[in-house]
Amino acid sequence: MRAEEVCSAGVVGAGTMGNGIAHVLALAGIDTKLVDVDPAALERGLATIRRNLERQVSKGTIAEREAEAALGRIVPAASPAELADAQMVVEAAPEKAELKGRIFEQLSEVVGPEAVLASNTSSIAITGLAAHARRPERVVGMHFMNPVPVMRLVEVIRGLETSDETTELVMELARRLGKTSVEVADYPGFVSNRVLMPMINEAVFCLMEGVADAEAVDTVMKLGMNHPMGPLALADLIGLDTCLHILEVLHGELGDDKYRPCPLLRKYVAAGRLGRKSGRGFHEYADG
Repeated sequence: MRAEEVCSAGVVGAGTMGNGIAHVLALAGIDTKLVDVDPAALERGLATIRRNLERQVSKGTIAEREAEAALGRIVPAASPAELADAQMVVEAAPEKAELKGRIFEQLSEVVGPEAVLASNTSSIAITGLAAHARRPERVVGMHFMNPVPVMRLVEVIRGLETSDETTELVMELARRLGKTSVEVADYPGFVSNRVLMPMINEAVFCLMEGVADAEAVDTVMKLGMNHPMGPLALADLIGLDTCLHILEVLHGELGDDKYRPCPLLRKYVAAGRLGRKSGRGFHEYADG
């Protein structure tokens, strides 16, 4: 199977990443089933896709007929069992290894022998997830960036058993979706989060130690380092709970204290200050 032959796909998880992945798959002409066991999450995911497509139309990025066609290609589903005809499935469930492992076990029972199973994990080892699948050579990491419809990068992570054919197929598929694909090895955090999370963590230490307030820290990095967004604002966008989890994976897997999560980050997560999704993180968001 080649990337241009992929015409049916599934996405497991209708959250921020999942609905974004379904969005770009459908916009590329691929019939996509968006799966979530929570009907409310499915409804929110579909509503988000609709809003984001409308935003693209208003900006002139796509034509209205393209948006309508993409919406028509997305079908909500309540169980991975409905993905029997999918040639490609992207798992976008929360960053919990046990949960993702169970999903891969389920998918292995459902999809055909040629189907590719990809995980959108941002830190969990692909080799470990592939061990839950019947055909680990067909398992790969496909790490999209947030927001998926806008960000152009996809990290393609090759597990120990991932075949050349699977890797090349996913690299080509990412390009078909209008993304730039980069192959990386299966190490904790891959490239993106192994580099990004220590920077965010150090920015939180600066805030905790009173070096500067949140706005000043972000301004220094935006204007001094030419970053489009400051590290604390970026952490709010990603979700502080997600940042904490990734740092814990890096710290645990690599054993280096440079990945030790800042105590202030732990405190904010414990208080429910998770960033944009909760309306408050290192900055406040009136609209949530």
